[in-house]
Amino acid sequence: MPQSGDRSTPARTPGPARRFPPFTRRQTNTAIVLALLAWTVAVFDYGLFGTLLPAMQQDFGWSDATAYLVNTLIAVGTAVVAFGVAPLIDRLGRRRGMMVTIGGTAVASALTALIPTKMGGASVAGMVGIRSLGGLGFSEQSVNATYLNEVFAITEDEKKRERRGFWYGVVQGGWPLGFLLSSALALLLLDSVGWRVIYLLASAPALLLIIVIGKKLRETPQFELHRRLRTLKAEGKTREAGELAAAYGVEHSDATPMARILQPGLRRNTIVLSLAWVVNFFGINIFSVLGTSILANAKGVELSTAFWMLIVINLGAYFGYVFHGWLGDRIGRKRTIVIGWVTSGLAFAVMLSPGVTSTALIVLTYAVGLFFLVGPYAAIMFYMGECYPTDCRGTGTVIIGAMSQPGTIIGGFLFTGAAAAWGTGTAALWVGAAGTLLSGLLMTLAKPVARLEN
Repeated sequence: MPQSGDRSTPARTPGPARRFPPFTRRQTNTAIVLALLAWTVAVFDYGLFGTLLPAMQQDFGWSDATAYLVNTLIAVGTAVVAFGVAPLIDRLGRRRGMMVTIGGTAVASALTALIPTKMGGASVAGMVGIRSLGGLGFSEQSVNATYLNEVFAITEDEKKRERRGFWYGVVQGGWPLGFLLSSALALLLLDSVGWRVIYLLASAPALLLIIVIGKKLRETPQFELHRRLRTLKAEGKTREAGELAAAYGVEHSDATPMARILQPGLRRNTIVLSLAWVVNFFGINIFSVLGTSILANAKGVELSTAFWMLIVINLGAYFGYVFHGWLGDRIGRKRTIVIGWVTSGLAFAVMLSPGVTSTALIVLTYAVGLFFLVGPYAAIMFYMGECYPTDCRGTGTVIIGAMSQPGTIIGGFLFTGAAAAWGTGTAALWVGAAGTLLSGLLMTLAKPVARLEN
């Protein structure tokens, strides 16, 4: 029998009578490349707000506390959008889900450039409403995790099937690549064209990618079977649906995806992973999204220098994804996540200490912290996909991923209040670094799962 955490594989003897048509090597490579580009573009837009926030803050006339509050309110709206899109992924499909999430990114980027700066509260409300559409783009990583779990389970490329964590790490590395691109574009163009033009430029690659995905990306056979089973049951052909599911050796439930992820056997990881994401995003929001503000306000770094530093730091962070994806294949994804986040919390605590003042030491300690903060997401996203069967895999991964936004909200309010009382550096230590460390400890409570095989 499979491990209790894996509800996608039935008893292995006898095996299923029918097998899914495989993804060819070329189709697999196409899926990897488009998933990487989709996530990079989504993060590019998501990261632009944090990267450009100091410049936008000057135009809007916001204080540091107000700017942090706006960022927190955006997280509230992002959470509403992200939770709303979760059930759609198991209805629309993986390919269409990717197109919808990237489409949200394109709209958010273009509309951000049009927000007026001289309308006080109305400008704040417009910023919060428009940037909340980023919840669609942020959900793209969960679509990737769902899609690639299913692709790697049936690919003809044996090396990618066996090293699936490593290859997913390559894709999930779109997070630091997106932030790297946002920092690089700000460094090159902010002084000459301003932040509005940068947002307009950011919408173009997202629109192009939607077209390419629609033409080149193949839907997974697992989802196509799930859709067929759902149709049969809707037509009252329950027996035929049961026979078809049994022929492929998959489980299909009449329960809604939201109910499924809270059923016994799935509930524990849903709860533990959700809590870990909430607390870890204290650190993500502070050290990754608000990187320029932390360097400028906590360490006294000039804004132009902070852009250069973040380019170097995020370049190193990309290899954190590859490393943690590779490590997860060898020592287990859960253990990899725990080690990474505990190490990250300690590294950021060192970076924020008064003794770290030189540029080299700031870059080194910040880079180590970010390497071990974001890198484990290569392991946790794939781990999440392995926790759930096809009929609720999309919902499970998106719902857990959406818990990042309550984390951003709670952490944002804690950080804003602490920064107002004690300064940015102390707030980043007790909210960001401590939260990152705690998230690693929470992951020790997660249940190991068997690797997805169909």
